[in-house]
Parts: sequence; structure tokens; C-alpha cells
Amino acid sequence: MRIAVIDLGTNTFNILIVEIGKNKSYETIFQTKLPVKLGEGGINDRMIRPVPFQRGIDALKQHQKTIEKYNVQQVYPFATSAVREAVNGKEFVQQLKLETGYDVNVISGDKEAELIYYGVRDAVKMTEELSLIIDIGGGSTEFIIADKEKIVWKQSFLLGAARLLEKFQPSDPITDGQIAELQQYLHKELQPLFEAVKKYPIPELIGSSGSFDSLAEMIAHAFYTPDILEGKTEYVFNMMDCEAIYNIILKSTKEERLRMKGLVEMRVDMIVISSVLVHFILSGLSINKMRLSTYSLKEGVLHEILK
Repeated sequence: MRIAVIDLGTNTFNILIVEIGKNKSYETIFQTKLPVKLGEGGINDRMIRPVPFQRGIDALKQHQKTIEKYNVQQVYPFATSAVREAVNGKEFVQQLKLETGYDVNVISGDKEAELIYYGVRDAVKMTEELSLIIDIGGGSTEFIIADKEKIVWKQSFLLGAARLLEKFQPSDPITDGQIAELQQYLHKELQPLFEAVKKYPIPELIGSSGSFDSLAEMIAHAFYTPDILEGKTEYVFNMMDCEAIYNIILKSTKEERLRMKGLVEMRVDMIVISSVLVHFILSGLSINKMRLSTYSLKEGVLHEILK
């Protein structure tokens, strides 16, 4: 049987089509993402503006054509931060149902964090040792402290890259003062995380998809070759590479980032905010080990479907 999982995120609408085999194993048939920027111009006002509203509908219709092309039997569409926080989120979901026939499940931040854990656990080798999993979305960022068996703490924060970008509107390039202002805000907002880490010390960070994919791709192009990431579901970062790419990103202009290999155009603005966030966590919690999980939310949903 073929099933499709559609992640209606704040930045992108992602689709994963798989063929379910025996023993609940699966093979990926097709996957892609469409840039939507659902929060553009209204994310901090809790509003999906008319232009991104229509972009979202068009993107789901495009995914629907792909689903028909691949003869998918079951479709599981779900939405996250931009839709659940928006005052017109319900209206958006109703319009999607009207134009595509799909019932979109709007999941809570808590559920999102749980599903991210399942996705990451299927991609990376976790042990009895705790890890801090971070998924930087456009609208929210999920933090999960877990080992290979269970989650011990999780929380979703309204600290997505698109949300922070619109709130702080950094100059081009970002200034030291703006970085300090953003770090101050993160320090205030992330107090529950710092309290949790006192109780559950963590030696490593696992970054799932999105911005972490971009960091890995940029590092591969800048210091190695792109094929070091091919076919892998996890990647161990060299922390010196991370520091070097962080400094390059912070000093760069938008025009320079547009020319950087490994960085897709859609993330050119948000990678600055994401980099500040990642660096803030690594230094603030004295973490000196970081891995990438190429699996995240949609794979977590797939895990739950198969279960």
C-alpha cells in the first residue's frame, strides 16, 4: 500500500510518499518540499495573510497532483505552528478541505515534539545517554530531552525562524547589537529549557532537518564534498566546521548567502536567525557534540501510522 504524509509547515509544505511492505517496513517512493512562507507578514499578529493563504492552497493542490500520479491509497495531511496559532487557522483548514477534500489535522506543539522524537529515533543511533533534540521550524521550535527508549522532557516554543525574523528584522548583515538583543530574548524565553537541563544533563545536541540540513550541506560544500551526506540519515558535525560556518553566515550579506553552495534560497534569510539560536544553545549549555538527523516530523507521523 502507498501512503502519503504531508507536513503543512510554516515555511514549507513537505510531502513523503512511501510504499508499505511486509513487517511494516517501507520504501520511500518520492519526497519534496514546496516553499509557502505561510507566516509572511502576519505570523506575530496570529494571522495568515491573503497572499500566503492562497500560496498554501496552491501548494496542497500541487501535492494532490503528485499523490494522484503515484497512485497513493491513503493521505495523512497535518499542520503545525502557523496554522494552530493563527486566528484564521480554522478558516484555512476549511478552505483546504473545500478545495482538495483533505481533512488536515492541526497538531499541538506537544504532539509535534513527540512525533519529532519518533522521527529522529528512526534516523540516528541513540543510546541510554540523554540527547537534546532540536527542531527549528518557521513558527515554533521544539526541544526534546530523550534517550533511545523515552522522552524525559519536551516543550514547543514560539521561537521559529520565520517568527523571530519578522520580530527582530535584522539588518544586512546582522549587527553585534542585534545578535545580543536576540540572545537576550532567547535567554528569557528558554528558561524552562535551562531548568530542565539542570535536572537532565545532556552531552549532545541532535538537530533535525530544516536549518540543520542547511548547515550540514553548507559545511559539506565549503570544507568537503557534497557526497559525504548522500544516503545518510545522520551526520556527525565537526564543531570547528560549525564555528567556521557560523562566523561566515553572521558576516555575510543576503547577496553573498544567495551564492553560497548548499543553502537553498528559501533559507537565505532564516539561516542567520537559526545559526544564532543553535550557537546560543551550544555555548549556553556547554555542548560540544552535535549530530544531524535527516528525519523529523513527517517520519515521526509515519512511525505512528505504522505503529
